[in-house]
Amino acid sequence: MLAYTYMEKGRFALTEKPKPVLLDEKDAIVRVTLASICASDLHIRHGSVPRAVPGITVGHEMVGVVEAVGSAVTTVRPGDRVTVNVETFCGECFFCKNGFVNNCTDADGGWALGCRIDGGQAPYVRVPHADCGLNRIPDPVSDEQALLVGDVLATGFWAARISGIGPQDTVLILGAGPTGLCTLLCCMLKNPKNIIVCETDPVRRAFVQAHWPQVQVTVPEGLETFVLANNSHGGADVVLECAGAPDTFALAWRCARPNATVTVVALYDTPQLLPLPQMYGKNLTFKTGGVDGCDCAETLELIRCGRLDTTPLITHHCNLRDIEDAYALFESRRDGVIKIAVHMDGCE
Repeated sequence: MLAYTYMEKGRFALTEKPKPVLLDEKDAIVRVTLASICASDLHIRHGSVPRAVPGITVGHEMVGVVEAVGSAVTTVRPGDRVTVNVETFCGECFFCKNGFVNNCTDADGGWALGCRIDGGQAPYVRVPHADCGLNRIPDPVSDEQALLVGDVLATGFWAARISGIGPQDTVLILGAGPTGLCTLLCCMLKNPKNIIVCETDPVRRAFVQAHWPQVQVTVPEGLETFVLANNSHGGADVVLECAGAPDTFALAWRCARPNATVTVVALYDTPQLLPLPQMYGKNLTFKTGGVDGCDCAETLELIRCGRLDTTPLITHHCNLRDIEDAYALFESRRDGVIKIAVHMDGCE
């Protein structure tokens, strides 16, 4: 089968690989129907993820159909349509039992798929701990509706959940890329008083305004003044940093009111400065990633009920054979791209 493979720092390539097989009684083999490209894939290619293993198939955002299961798998069976969780987790260790599945202590725990073991930018993927890592897609929900559940929507849902958003809060979201938009959708579920989205790209600002006109949209220049003018607490009550640009971490804490929560959702390429003398007295609470993606069943139910809809974010489609061009489009942000659905037709 064709598989998009991490060859070395700076280079991915389509290669031929054998179809995966069950290696453990808790494994499942999933026939991938749709995959997507994530900014974290770009981080691997740029060498910003040291734990990524050259030779692995990349991709950790996918849906498909269960083809085979190990003897210990009980929650899914062949023929089930499923989302695949970005994280592998055992469900039994201290961290899993407390909901911190990103820190699962299993050998394959945490972000493994498409990073340390073969991922889903291929027609088939082996999923360890399938009882935890797969969720059945409700019949009324399409593959496209479910495509983002296992990673970027899980990230937005987790970020909104840990941020403690209240009904009187002003929420500031930095970045209107895929992560920022999924975070926006999940923050809206909390019904805060006001949401402000800050984004440099005019196309993405227009995208937010067109789909969610109740949300205030602005640019980084003059952001602190804008935030002060739109709340009465001396800054945003909750800031979610989803951009990961060189200056957005500083922008996040500067725009937060005293005693606010700043949730760092973005993955950075470089270390960030924590200027404690300047921050002294703000009494900020920082919360940081990565995502604990254990709420996929809940987000699938919210999709089924019509309360969450990420399909507007899927702006482009391609075949796996054309994934090189899709990566170039995604990284350059051309043609209004937000997310790309990658189809596997004819690539087995």
